[in-house]
Order: sequence, then C-alpha cells, then structure tokens
Amino acid sequence: MDFNIDEVSPVERTVKVTVPAEEVGAALDATIALYKVQTPIKGFRKGKVPTSVVQSKYKKQIVGEATTDLINYQINEILNGQSIVPVSKIDVDAAELVRNEDFNYTIKFEIVPEFETPVYLGLAVDEERAEVPESELEDVEKRLLQNMAKIEPIEEDRPAKDGELASVTFSAEMNGEPIPGVQADNFDLPIGEGHSLQEFEDFVKTLKAGESGQTDITFPEDFINAELANKTATMKVTVHAVKERKMPELTDEIVKQIGGFESVEKMREIIKQSYTANRKQLCKSAALTKLISSVVKGLDFPLPPSLLNDRIERMVADVITRAERSGRSFESLGKSMEELRAEQTPLAEESVRTEIFLLHVANREELTVEPQEVEGALHQIAQQSSQDFSSVKSYYEENNLLMPLKDRLIADKAAEFIYENASVTEVEPEEKGEK
Repeated sequence: MDFNIDEVSPVERTVKVTVPAEEVGAALDATIALYKVQTPIKGFRKGKVPTSVVQSKYKKQIVGEATTDLINYQINEILNGQSIVPVSKIDVDAAELVRNEDFNYTIKFEIVPEFETPVYLGLAVDEERAEVPESELEDVEKRLLQNMAKIEPIEEDRPAKDGELASVTFSAEMNGEPIPGVQADNFDLPIGEGHSLQEFEDFVKTLKAGESGQTDITFPEDFINAELANKTATMKVTVHAVKERKMPELTDEIVKQIGGFESVEKMREIIKQSYTANRKQLCKSAALTKLISSVVKGLDFPLPPSLLNDRIERMVADVITRAERSGRSFESLGKSMEELRAEQTPLAEESVRTEIFLLHVANREELTVEPQEVEGALHQIAQQSSQDFSSVKSYYEENNLLMPLKDRLIADKAAEFIYENASVTEVEPEEKGEK
C-alpha cells in the first residue's frame, strides 16, 4: 500500500491510497477462505466447499466485504502510523476490488487543529457561597402545607382576593366564534399566584359568587398558543364560588403525612440541606463556566467545518424544539432558518472551541471514559426523555452519536479536572439585580 496525505487546510486532510494488485488478490482470497469455513452450502460439508462454488454463489458479497475490510484495516494503519485522530466521520471515495488490478481510493476527514496550550492549572476563580434565604425555605413549607390544606367556600359575599381561589367557568371568543382550548368548567383558579393572565385575574377579582361578566383581553406575545399571540379575544366568565385554603398547623404529625418526615425540625433540616446542595452545585457550575470561558476566549484556531456545522444544526433544532414544546410553531419565532443559523453560529463556535480545548486537556492528562460511563449517560438520557433505554442506545448507534457523547463526557471530566486544580475563592453572593 502506498498513500499520500494532502493538507487541504489546517483542519482538513485528504489521503490518496494505492493498493497493488497483489494485495487486492490477497484480500479477496482471505474473504473467500472465511466464506468457505463459515458459510454452509447444501451438498457440501462445511469447510469443504470448492472455491469456484463459493465465488460463484457469493461473488457480490465477497467483493463488498473484502473491499470494506481492506479499507477499514488500511485506514486504521494509516491513522495510527501518522498519529492522526479524526474529529469527523471519514468520507471514503472508492469503487470495489477487481482481481489483478491496482485499487485506488481516497479518504477525507477533519482533525483537531494545532494550538499552543494555554495555562489551565492553578487558575484563580471566585465561587459564590451557597445561600438559601429563609424566605425561600418558608415558601417550600407553605407549598407542602398547601397539599394538605382543605378548600372551603368563604362566607363573605365578595370577590376573591390574592391567596384565595375562585371557582369559575369561562370561555373565549374571537369574532363571535369560540376559541378551542380556552375554556373550563368549575375550575378552581388560584388568585395572585401567576397561574393565568393578569388581565383575566384582575377581571375575576371584580366578580362575586353567582355573578357573570365579560371583558376583552389581549394575549401576550409569548402566549403558549402562538396563534393567539398579540390577538384580542372576549372572555366570558361566571364565578360560582370564592374559596379559601384552610391550612393545617405545621406539626410533627402533619409532616409525617406530607413526606414521612420524623419531625418538623428534621423536615426543615432535610429541606435546607437539599436546597443548599443544589445551590452549591449551581454556584460551582457558574464558576466553572466562567473559568473555562476565561481560558477559551484567549484561543484562536480554525474550527473543523463539519463539526461546527453539526453544532449549529443541533442548536437550531434545540431552539425549534423548545418553541414547539411551549406550544409555539417555527413560524411564530419570526425568523428564517438562515437567520436562526446566523444567530446560533457565535454560540456554536464558542461551544466547539471549548470542546476542542477540553479534549486537548483530557489527552494531555490521559483522562478516559469507561464503557459503563457511556452506558450510564445513555440511561440518564433515556430517563430524562421518558424513552426505553434500548431505543435510545440503538438511535445513538445508528446515527453515529456514541463518539460525540463520549467526547462530551471526556470534556466534562477535563473541565472538572481544571476546576479541581484551580485556586477557588468563596465570595459573598451578589444581591439580586446587581450586575
């Protein structure tokens, strides 16, 4: 085998390979030998089938498999011998083997660009101290108690106030036609908790039990039903009753019923520990992101085109998916596909550059990801997407997504490694609204 590597760009390589006729014949003979041993043919004992019969019966399969096996073997030999690690799929331009003829083919792939390794150990970073305000813990207690509250009608003849509930029947019309999906019967609407449009709540708060009325309401721009965004409809409402929550007293017996807690004191301790741990993880994540960004922003190297394009496409798809999950259509975004791509490109460039840097660190520090870690990540993806594990794994295998997933896991390890070796200073959390 002879080959020549052409440096198309700092991140693109083309390899032209020539295989002598002798090697072509050897590759075909090796595949034929395997077929003779492994493939049963009626009328012959296994392994005793004449070569001419095997070639006649399985010619197409033999040539195809011999070609694929030879190319795969030689690609590995070339890449390992040159210490080249592709970051994209390898494109192969090849015909099929023909006995007694030289075989020529071309492979193309992208590589990680070379760049000067920046200092990444012993860096200084500030991490906010994890704090959970007492008011937040009190809100948690209140929500837990609400689950045990008894809902009863109030005796006063008045409209509902914030913190109470209005039992309502409502519907919406536009141009005299009912709007599907914007209606409910005998629905207990919490007042003052942001569960519905403010205009609608304000109107409900003018009606006493037994009263009906209607008002025009303009749906906001980000309304869950994108088709109604910025449009005005007539809302018809009847209030059947005004109710209040009779909250139970916070006692050891109640918290046992709520969540099996031993006591009120133990419940508060567990809630605080849980919320503090979550807040600490968020603070660490923010500091880690800031630290890595401070290193990456000083790097400037070309990005592999297919890797960048793939990241842009994934980010655009995420934007569209998030919109659809909130009930909005692609059209409601008010942007063309080209505009979405342009909008996501800077973010994709930063993401790819960060990943390449982290993979570079992982390689220098000999960080690895075990197969069981990949399996664990797939289990997590399956759980988060409410899908069967085997289906998720098959999808990742069939769409060549296992290697990108493994790279992401290695990159995460490299980020953690950098943070573990950083000089972290705990600082006071910023006040809300502080820049």
